[in-house]
Amino acid sequence: MPNLLTRRLALLTEDANRALLGGLRGIERETLRVDHAGHLASTPHPIALGSALTHPEITTDYAEALLEFITPAEADIAVTIQQLDTVHRHAYSRLGDELLWSQSMPGQLPAEQDIEIANYGSSNMGMLKHVYRRGLALRYGKAMQCIAGIHYNYSLDEGLWPLLASHESASAASARDVQSASYLAAIRNFRRYSWLLMYLFGASPALASGFLGGRAHKLDTLSDDTLYLPYATSLRMSDLGYQNDAQSGLRPHENSLDDYVNALTHAVNDPYAPYEALGTRKDGEWRQLSTNVLQIENEYYSTIRPKRVIRTGERPIQALCLRGVQYIEVRCMDVDPFEPVGISLPTGRFLDAFLLFCALDESAPISNEQSACHTANFARTVKEGRKPGLTLRRDGEEISLQAWGEELLARIAPVAALLDARHGGTEHADSLAAQAAKLADPDATPSARVLRELRASGGSFAAFGLRQSERHAAFFRAQPPTAEQSAYFDQLAFDSLAEQRAMEAAPQGSFDDYVASYRASTLCSHT
Repeated sequence: MPNLLTRRLALLTEDANRALLGGLRGIERETLRVDHAGHLASTPHPIALGSALTHPEITTDYAEALLEFITPAEADIAVTIQQLDTVHRHAYSRLGDELLWSQSMPGQLPAEQDIEIANYGSSNMGMLKHVYRRGLALRYGKAMQCIAGIHYNYSLDEGLWPLLASHESASAASARDVQSASYLAAIRNFRRYSWLLMYLFGASPALASGFLGGRAHKLDTLSDDTLYLPYATSLRMSDLGYQNDAQSGLRPHENSLDDYVNALTHAVNDPYAPYEALGTRKDGEWRQLSTNVLQIENEYYSTIRPKRVIRTGERPIQALCLRGVQYIEVRCMDVDPFEPVGISLPTGRFLDAFLLFCALDESAPISNEQSACHTANFARTVKEGRKPGLTLRRDGEEISLQAWGEELLARIAPVAALLDARHGGTEHADSLAAQAAKLADPDATPSARVLRELRASGGSFAAFGLRQSERHAAFFRAQPPTAEQSAYFDQLAFDSLAEQRAMEAAPQGSFDDYVASYRASTLCSHT
């Protein structure tokens, strides 16, 4: 009997069903504002870009200088990337002399106390976002708040899941529950295979030595100001990135939505002794939202998340509880330093094929032992992915990364062909061929290319990052936005500033009550 993937592909090849391969794509790209020496910008978020609190497409993430560009969701990743290009061009038309940093890892950072945490104004909602970031600074350090990535938001047509269920199951589960379970199954497959993305697209094998702030490490020295690992793909996604002891034991179960929500609900409600010792206030000023394992669920630093668009005042856990999973957010992608917008169209095409494969392939529940194995494979790849002869663990046995990768590409190939049949052309298959070349030759990977560029120019990560940032700036400034595009973004900026002013002028209760109310909203029909 054909396996599940083969049966589902056959079903989706039928003309009546091919439209269900649509869905939506969106990108969130983070990038630091820096000056012409490559140093972190000390200026506030540019008012010409609007309000970081209320602007739908241009905001900040953790640090005040860490811009985040958010595209609207689109049916074709080519349109998404074009929109990302447009927002970059607009930003450059309003940034003055500042540059957008081209790397995931920051360059030369100022002293910890001189890194400004993102500000969102005086409204209770704005203060909640700011105090949350104060807590992150307390728990992880401010340098961590200067790391940038690419988040890839992905959904499939909501008619797909009932179609598959009607051919596979006699279950009386609701459409919402079928969809949630299907996205969780895709997430489990992503956990199994996401090491491949780090090998193919990881682009942070080196970092500025000052980033570690004197912390112990096992990195090699490339130059006076640069540390690296010779076979690393993504130090950003290693244990040098956004991780700490409190989260080390946090492994939300992705076998069901209930399990996932329960795990995060406990994490945002269970005290953590070292954080309790710090308290929520110091000298009458809020320093973190809670003393629990997580202040809010977004603090859980995962490679992928089940998501739903939230309503005003609602928390992510609550939205998932009430209305189920709407899309998934891939969070492990490094900024590509060779692409002006941080990601290429072929990468987007491959991600679409990879994620559709994850959604359609068989996906058994994951045991705690298997989860640890998937985590170990990922960790091995980000630190040693290009090491000759590197093996990963699969079903209790070692297998070479190359061999497993080639098997996966062969299994994804019919998915790419199905997408090409729907879109016309061969872009998905072409992207797979480009990834096969990287598996055959580790020197063709972005991480290897970064190290070659570093070695060819004195080995300085900061100098390489600045050079790429200047190249990208010249690219965008050579073709400024059209008058229509500028008017669109200027109107968004004007409206967002007006919205923030209205929020701040409206009657508000005390911030203490607001925090208490927000935290209480985590309560679901789960224990």
